[in-house]
Amino acid sequence: MEDESRLEDTLALMRDLRRRCEWDAAQDHASLRPYLIEEAHEVDDAIRRGDDRALREELGDLLLQVLFHAVLAEERGAFAMQDVASSLVTKMRGRHPHLYGEGAKEPWERMKARRRTSIGEGLPATLPALHRAQRLQDRAAGVGFDWPTIDGPADKVREELAEVTHELVQPTVDRARVEDELGDLLFACVNLCRKAGVHAALALDGANLKFERRFAGVERLAASRGLVVAEQPLDVLDGLWDEVKAAERSAAAG
Repeated sequence: MEDESRLEDTLALMRDLRRRCEWDAAQDHASLRPYLIEEAHEVDDAIRRGDDRALREELGDLLLQVLFHAVLAEERGAFAMQDVASSLVTKMRGRHPHLYGEGAKEPWERMKARRRTSIGEGLPATLPALHRAQRLQDRAAGVGFDWPTIDGPADKVREELAEVTHELVQPTVDRARVEDELGDLLFACVNLCRKAGVHAALALDGANLKFERRFAGVERLAASRGLVVAEQPLDVLDGLWDEVKAAERSAAAG
């Protein structure tokens, strides 16, 4: 029979571990940073795989990190877990004034913009660049700085690609300018994703997985024919790649 513990029990457990476990007692906010990041990634991976059993376990591990930091703050007299909960409730009610007050429904980014002094305020310095680009664009769009249709960002991608190509065909390639133009191209691609209702990080994650799967198929196909991938010319590898793609499409259709 499964333990029917409540959230209050998890907090009591964390306090007990701080008292009686040497490792837990030795930790502080800074030492726990890598674990918080790792656990968040493991939750994300369980979601990506659609594994509910793993998701339940990984959410527990992530909750442990939340509790750990809350208990550390409680010991320092900074705040308690109840304060964390109160802050969350206040914030979520403030985000939904049409549900928990007399206010009108309003986009969250527009409400937040009134409290910010700059577009980047509050975004963590360690936020991955792809995610940061999407959040910056979300914030800009939230105050009206956005194209009305998908045509604008699509045209921008074509424009930035032309500028990258222009730099690459110069007699002397300026690597700094190429990097700058490629950055603009990537930023424009992120904006196209956002406008299409797709998160750029998820789109790229899917592309990475697809490439990895297909290239593994190329390696298996090559091995079955006695070929060493690293020794094959590009046209042979392209042919194997096309075979793998065709087999995937056939399997999906069937």
